[in-house]
Amino acid sequence: MFVNVSYNDKVQCKSIDALVGKPFTLMNRLKLGGVGSPKLHVVSSSKEIDSLLILDHNDNTCNIELRPKGIILRFRSLLETYGLIIPYYKLTIFKGTGDTYFIHMEHHKVGISAKSKNVRIFFKKIQQHKASISENYL
Repeated sequence: MFVNVSYNDKVQCKSIDALVGKPFTLMNRLKLGGVGSPKLHVVSSSKEIDSLLILDHNDNTCNIELRPKGIILRFRSLLETYGLIIPYYKLTIFKGTGDTYFIHMEHHKVGISAKSKNVRIFFKKIQQHKASISENYL
């Protein structure tokens, strides 16, 4: 689901919570060592996302929030904030050439530069959390 999350819409919040779960509690955030990513630099993206990113002349950056059943990838364009809500069962992450990770969901794709060690550690955390969630459903 790709949505504008700039405004507080109760119906939209409920649909997001239904897909990826409610935000982690403070205790769970501390146990996980944080649920937010460092600043991520977008190096490539699908057409729909790219058409929003080229509207302003700022750096193309995003961040990722872990949720119990998925992730939310957020980025800004002009004065709006957009979110790509990805449940774990639709999430595909793979490492491309060099220091680039690609996040796929259906027809949406985002390529992220991972030159920092913190970014690589965060992607390992996503993959470990996704694996532990999928084990619980088996």
